[in-house]
Amino acid sequence: MFTPACPSRVVLDHVMSKWGVLVLLALSDGTARWGELRRTVEGISEKMLASTLRTLERDGLVDRTSYPEVPPRVEYALTERGRELMQHMLPLMQWIAENATEMVGATEG
Repeated sequence: MFTPACPSRVVLDHVMSKWGVLVLLALSDGTARWGELRRTVEGISEKMLASTLRTLERDGLVDRTSYPEVPPRVEYALTERGRELMQHMLPLMQWIAENATEMVGATEG
């Protein structure tokens, strides 16, 4: 992990980026459509959401299902690998949520 050419660095960049984490976290509750993800992950631009979803899909963490309907309907969900990843990430996210206010307050004061 400490060498520049290690593949784990690419995965860390995709999974642990601000938007990657938040999209994965949003999908940990189940399948979501584009608009639902935009509302859940406040502040993410359409371009960044599209890019993040494409990256996570290429990594095998997110599955995109397109339905041949009018209007078109697309849903996103975690793959088996994505669900396995979130089993490890959710405790970390819980710890961060419980400690963030105190930690950020300590650095600002």
